[in-house]
Amino acid sequence: MLNEERVILMAHMASYESGEGKRNVKIGNYYRSDYIAVQLLKSVVCSTIAFVAVCALYIFYDFENFMQNIYEIEILSYARRVLIYYALTVVIYGVITYFVSTYRYARAKKSLKLYYHNLKKLNSLYDR
Repeated sequence: MLNEERVILMAHMASYESGEGKRNVKIGNYYRSDYIAVQLLKSVVCSTIAFVAVCALYIFYDFENFMQNIYEIEILSYARRVLIYYALTVVIYGVITYFVSTYRYARAKKSLKLYYHNLKKLNSLYDR
């Protein structure tokens, strides 16, 4: 005979497992510091690629003017300014990533804690 409470709980858990649960289980497999470090590493790589792409687009947009003024540009001051912009981009992107990753990790752990509580509840329903 089917227990209605068990069926409802199982349906709720199955919908969680097929949707949000997949991502939360992946996040939950990490320690907090490891998860945040991986996300920060990804963000540094992505921000570097984005910065290089934006710089290349900026140079290619007005390439003729850039080539005419290349001998008038102080290379060291220009390189220093580009490196400062790069550092600011990476730091800002990294700080945003840190806060977002921390929030996602906390939310996933809270959700997984509820999921494991439901598993224990389901197990106790089977024992009865």
